[in-house]
Amino acid sequence: MASLTLNLLKDELPVEQESLVLSGEVKTGLVLVDLVNGFCTVGAGNMAPRQPDKQISGMVDESVRLARGFCENKWPVFAFLDSHHPDIPEPPYPRHCIAGTDEAKLVPALEWLENEPFATLKCKDCIDGFVGSIEKDGSNLFVDWVKNNQIKKILVVGICTDICVLDFVCTTLSARNRGFLAPLEDVIVYSHGCATFDLPVHIAKTLKDAIAHPQELTHHVGLYIAKGRGAKVVSEVTFGAPKEP
Repeated sequence: MASLTLNLLKDELPVEQESLVLSGEVKTGLVLVDLVNGFCTVGAGNMAPRQPDKQISGMVDESVRLARGFCENKWPVFAFLDSHHPDIPEPPYPRHCIAGTDEAKLVPALEWLENEPFATLKCKDCIDGFVGSIEKDGSNLFVDWVKNNQIKKILVVGICTDICVLDFVCTTLSARNRGFLAPLEDVIVYSHGCATFDLPVHIAKTLKDAIAHPQELTHHVGLYIAKGRGAKVVSEVTFGAPKEP
C-alpha cells in the first residue's frame, strides 16, 4: 500500500530532475544542512535514526563525496550545524542537538571540515539556516559568504528534505528574488544528497501528539515544494573538467 501511495503521489506531483556537472566555470558553493550526529547517527538522540537508515546513510555518503570534491578544488563550502540552548525548546520537536554535546557535532565522516580552510561552519538554533545566520549586529553570515565568494549557484544537501533543507531553500530563494543575495542566481537541491526521518503511521498512532512522517512520501513532497518555489532539483552530481576555450 505504501509503495502504491508513493507512486500515485509521484504521478500527481512529479518532480522533473536534471543532471549537474561541476566544472568550476560558474562559481558554485556547497551548502551542507545539519549533517550532525543528532540527525544522522544511529542512536545519537531523540531525533536520530533508531536503526540503520538507507536514505540517511546514502545522503551522508553523497555529502561527504561532494564536500571532498569542493575542498579539493578550493571551492567554498558552508555547513550548518543544528545547535540548541538546553533551556530553549523548539516545538513541536523533542529536545535535540544540544550545544556542546556530541549530537550537535558533525558526523564523523565530516569532522575534518572543522579544520578545512575552504569551509565555513555555522551553528544554528532554528529550523531555517538563513534566519539562523543572522548575527547580533544584524549581519548575516550566509549572505556575507555568498557575496564575499561571488557565488552564482549553490548546491544544497542535507537533512531534513522537507524541514530544514526546505525552509532554508525557500528563504534563500525569496532573498535572491528581492536582490539581497547578488550575484546568486540558482539554488540547486540534490535529491540523493538529501534525506528525512521516518515515522510511519502505525508507529505515530502509538505516540502522544506525534504526527506521521513517512520517509519516502515526505522526502518527495519536500523536493516538489522546493522545485515549485523556484529551486532546481538534480538527481546526479558529477565533477568534470572545465571546457576548453
